[in-house]
Amino acid sequence: MNTLEILDHFERRHDAMLAAIADIVDIESPSHNVHQSKTVVDRIVEIFREIPLELSIAREHAKGVGDHLVIRAFPSAEKNILLLGHTDTVHPIGTNKKNPARIEDGKFYGCGIFDMKANIVLMAEALRFFADTGTKPAKPITILLSCDEEVGSKTGKDLVIREAAAAESCFVFEPSLDGRVKTGRKGTGMFTLHAHGIPAHAGLEPEKGASAILELTHQIQTLHNLNNPDVGTTVNVCTIKGGTTTNVIPEHAECEIDVRFASMTEASRIEDAIRSLKPVDHRVKLDLCGEINRPPMERTPEVAKLFERARTLADSFGYELGEAQVGGGSDGNFVGMLGVPVLDGLGIAGAGAHTLDEHILVSDIAKRATLVTALLK
Repeated sequence: MNTLEILDHFERRHDAMLAAIADIVDIESPSHNVHQSKTVVDRIVEIFREIPLELSIAREHAKGVGDHLVIRAFPSAEKNILLLGHTDTVHPIGTNKKNPARIEDGKFYGCGIFDMKANIVLMAEALRFFADTGTKPAKPITILLSCDEEVGSKTGKDLVIREAAAAESCFVFEPSLDGRVKTGRKGTGMFTLHAHGIPAHAGLEPEKGASAILELTHQIQTLHNLNNPDVGTTVNVCTIKGGTTTNVIPEHAECEIDVRFASMTEASRIEDAIRSLKPVDHRVKLDLCGEINRPPMERTPEVAKLFERARTLADSFGYELGEAQVGGGSDGNFVGMLGVPVLDGLGIAGAGAHTLDEHILVSDIAKRATLVTALLK
């Protein structure tokens, strides 16, 4: 079958895909909510079980987080194609009342629909295509859906690395960037800096106190000076909190530090600098927790070749496909560090990730499904 015939198949599956997407989106599954994680995985398993294929489906429970899901199709001894996604979302329970699943003006809205529940349906539909047409993909397929990607993949990371070790290539179904796939991602680090000062009455004897908040203001400036945008390095303090009450010199304060980098050399420079921070006020004690979380996903020659194959396939049915390098990390970063070529951002075009305007474009669903399936063929 050529790509136009594949597109015709998915256009005929349009309503069924919309229904399946709505089913998953309607089940809220914020990170660390074990019950909701299991509930959405229950429905996803049902969707895959409805496909007339011999599938191996395994749930791997992560304590305090939920269920990871591993699905294998067309098994053989050769290396597979790994499809990556996640089931967790960022919004707390009840947010779907503010952004319910609905279609308006060609946009399909819903919490987590763009990042990245609609794209789980793309994976299922690709397998269904092979079942319905009696054809096979070029390689065995493994699908890994983790349940803690949005909070750093602390329990999912080892699973990603395990499955990537058996992969020839990897397609990551994270959101696209205005329809463009992602051929490069920065690495990420997440740290929390705690300051422990000395409390004192702010009016009667402030000189006896040592302000944890004041100390952090000095440290934040030092952190800001670590930025080097010329090589893609950013260091940002994104939250800060502290203090006891209005008339007490603050004993405690903390800030969260977001680090992004394009090379491991920069990662080492930044981490060494953060771990070397010393208090300006010697009476204040500093404690640091956190680490470099994801290595960069680099645009290697193999990644470029994979993108060119995708772009050529897209051209064959009149679908324009661009590429981008972005600052955000994904589980694809873990795969890339093993030398496996990764094509990321294969999700349906849309916008508003992590906001109440989150949506996908209905007109892109069948086209994206066609591209994914053609890549697997």
